[in-house]
Parts: sequence; C-alpha cells; structure tokens
Amino acid sequence: MNIKKFVKQATAVTFTTALLVGGGTSAFAKEKDTQSYNEDYGFSHITRFDMLKIPEQQNDERFKAPQFDASKIKNIASAKGYDEFGNLIDVDVWDSWPLQNADGTVANYKGYEIVFALAGDPKRSWDTFIHLFYKKIGDNSFDAWKSAGRVFKDSDKNVPNDPILNKQAEEWSGSATLTKDGKVRLFYTNRQGWDPAHGFFGKQTLTTAQVNLSEPDASTLKVDGVEDFKSIFDGDGKIYQNVDQSFGGGDYSDNHTLRDPHYVEDNGHKYLVFEANTGTETGYQGEDAFFNKAYYGGNKKFFKAEKDNLLAGPKKSLATLANGALGIIELNDDYTLKTVMKPLIASNLVTDEIERANVFQMNGKWYLFTDSRGSKMTIDGIGAEDVYMLGYISDSLTGPYKPLNHSGLVLSMDLDPKDVTWTYSHFAVPQADGKNVVITSYMTNRGLYPEHRSTFAPSFLVKIKGTKTSVVKDSILEQGQLTIK
Repeated sequence: MNIKKFVKQATAVTFTTALLVGGGTSAFAKEKDTQSYNEDYGFSHITRFDMLKIPEQQNDERFKAPQFDASKIKNIASAKGYDEFGNLIDVDVWDSWPLQNADGTVANYKGYEIVFALAGDPKRSWDTFIHLFYKKIGDNSFDAWKSAGRVFKDSDKNVPNDPILNKQAEEWSGSATLTKDGKVRLFYTNRQGWDPAHGFFGKQTLTTAQVNLSEPDASTLKVDGVEDFKSIFDGDGKIYQNVDQSFGGGDYSDNHTLRDPHYVEDNGHKYLVFEANTGTETGYQGEDAFFNKAYYGGNKKFFKAEKDNLLAGPKKSLATLANGALGIIELNDDYTLKTVMKPLIASNLVTDEIERANVFQMNGKWYLFTDSRGSKMTIDGIGAEDVYMLGYISDSLTGPYKPLNHSGLVLSMDLDPKDVTWTYSHFAVPQADGKNVVITSYMTNRGLYPEHRSTFAPSFLVKIKGTKTSVVKDSILEQGQLTIK
C-alpha cells in the first residue's frame, strides 16, 4: 500500500474517534487538511500549473502552426482503395509515420523514403487500415508519392496461438524502423471490434510484424507479405489500465487508450513508447486524484485554489477519468515483451488522451512529444477546437522530463475542424543537422467534402535549442516532405 495513503486512512480513523469523544470542529478541520497528499509515483507529470500557461502562449507566432493556402492543397493521387461494393475509389489518408533509423532520422530503403499511413473509405469511418507510400529520395514533389496499397491482407491476422491478433477489426497508428540487417519492422495498434454484448470493447494491443518488400522494377516497391506477426502488449492493469478496467463494468464513459507504439533504441536496448492510461499502482483515475498535489504543480496557494475551482467546476467529471500517460516497455531482441516500465509522463486531472508518442535524442538531450485535443482537456481557457503538440526534455530516455517553453506547448492550431486546412497528428521528424525537426501532419477531416480527401499536409520546420522551440518563419515545405535535404 502507498504509505501516504495509509497515513491518510489512519488519520480518517483518528478523526472519527475524535468526533465520538467530543473532538468537534478542530478534528474536522484537521481531517480536511489531511485529505491532500503529494505522490508522483516515480515519474513526470503534465501539471495543471504548466498547462494553464498555454492560453496566453498559444497565440505567440513561435508556437502557431502555419496557415496554409487551401487552393494549393492536393489529394494524394496514388491513394486508392475499395468501397464496400468492390469499386476502386480515392481514399482518405490521415495519421502517418516514416520508416526511421534507430535514432529517429528518416531511413534510406534502397534509395526510397517510405511512409506508413492510415487510410480508408471516406464514407466508412471503421475502414481504417495501414497503407504504404514511397518515393525516390531527392524528389520532394508531392506527386512523387506512390502507393503500394495495404500492408496486410485480411487473412494475415489468422496467426496460430495468438488469440488477440485474430480478433483484429482495424489497424491504428504506430511506427516503423529499418533494422541493422536491412529489414522493415512495423509496430502498430491492433484494435478489436466493438460488441459489448459479446465482451468486445475495442481492445487496443501493441503489435508488430516484419514487412517484406520487393522491387519489381527500378521505380516500384511491392509488399510481398509479412512475417513474425505477433501481439506484444495490451495492458497489465497495474502500471497501465487495460480495457476490462475501462469498460468491463458496463460504463463506457471512459476513454481507454493503449496505442501508437513508437520504437526507439538506447544503449543497445529496444523500447516502445506508447499512448496509455495509468494503472492502479501508478496513480489511477478517480476522485482521490483531486487531492494529489503532484498533479497540480505550483505552490500551496495555487493547489488549494485550483483544486477548489476544479471540484466546483463543470469539468470535474472529465477530470475524474483523466489519467493519460506516455508509457514505455522494453523489448527482447525478437520484439517480444521483456519488461513493463513506469510511464515517462502522465496527465492525471488534465486529459485522458495524449496521442502519437514520439521520442528521440538530439544534441545529448531526449525530446518527448505528444498530440492532444482541447476537447479532451480540463483546463480553463483551452477551447474544444484547440489542438496541440506538447514537448518535454530530459537527460535520459526514462526521465525525469521537464516541459519545453515552460508549459510544454510546441504547436497550437485552432481552426474549425471543417476547414480544408485543419491539421492534426503533428509528428516531429529529427534532421541530420541537429537543429530543426520537420513537422508532418494530415490535413482535412474525413468525409467532409466530395472533392477533398484527408491528405498529407504541407510540412514545416520547428527549431529546437535546449528547452526552447519555435516555428521557423517561412519554412513551409511540400505536402508530406520528410527531410530538408
């Protein structure tokens, strides 16, 4: 048992005894004070004190995502798929990630840059599968992107002795690395179907496969099947919330997350950093969280005022469920689970959802990034249409992490979600110069226009110098561009 909670419970017993023997008002006042505790569980936190700085920062040009010219935005011409009747159609393309080297830089696969992306029928939101796009290195024109189609066949998931994988309904975001022996290793999220009557609650599982590619001619890549296809991790309940804890009791108001695995290496060790929620031993959700000073930051006066404001405000119920985290597990050399580790950072009382985990080392420091939506946050001054990329810095992969730019804000975007140039899923790609990162994202929400598909957004540069970042002025690149060389 956590010793601070034990002391708190013991104090509650003493308080009850005091009332029985006539302790009265003084005992009551003491009990109110001892409700509070300060427990960080051994990892970093996105605090309310820091997040409350964002409303004043987000209009600063250093942090605003650039404005794009809607008239110049193109669909990805090669992005094709099939509707429910088997007709060839143009598909939406949204969350994407490049094939990377172990240090996060863009990999050179036999002269090609490769991007994996979620794609599907604009009219069927559940049509969500991973497609592979590629182009020759050196040609940064948007029209250079070709498609090799879906990575997985529907039958690939029928792997013997893997009961999780064969229940897969959709493929969600992840990462990909070029191994030392030149193989393409993909990590992604297996999402099961949603059917509460039969015990299916959309479970998310970190999953991996080797993707085999061939080159039929001098300008074409082809997916030649996958191998070593297997589930890795679906939550342990103690360090990371699992789907049964979220929905098993029949209450579906929670926002369970266990997805977006991002591969990284450090000192010869293999890791996945991923979006998750904290478990019962790492600061679980619930009303007890309102009294943990570690989630607030700031001084005692701020803690008391902000706690009282949150408890009396309209976002109390949302905050009760808010226990987002960026988790980490270590992998064996065969990419199976080795060790479940404590989160790198968590967002208790702030938000239940911090997405697109991304971490890399640059100039001796580790940089950790995540995307989040204002509609999921509990912070006054942050609106429902605000979206953010947050960033943190550390001397080591496992932390502790401190916020960049004092608050964690790296990018803000507050367009109407129905705007063609609305962007999300911002992803920082480190560059060889060690100064800038290329920011990729997708543009246009699914199925809103007859002529516009969700597509690669124009990329742009963010400069990183120690604990400070800023959008580089006039740095807009081609749609989907990954490097500046």
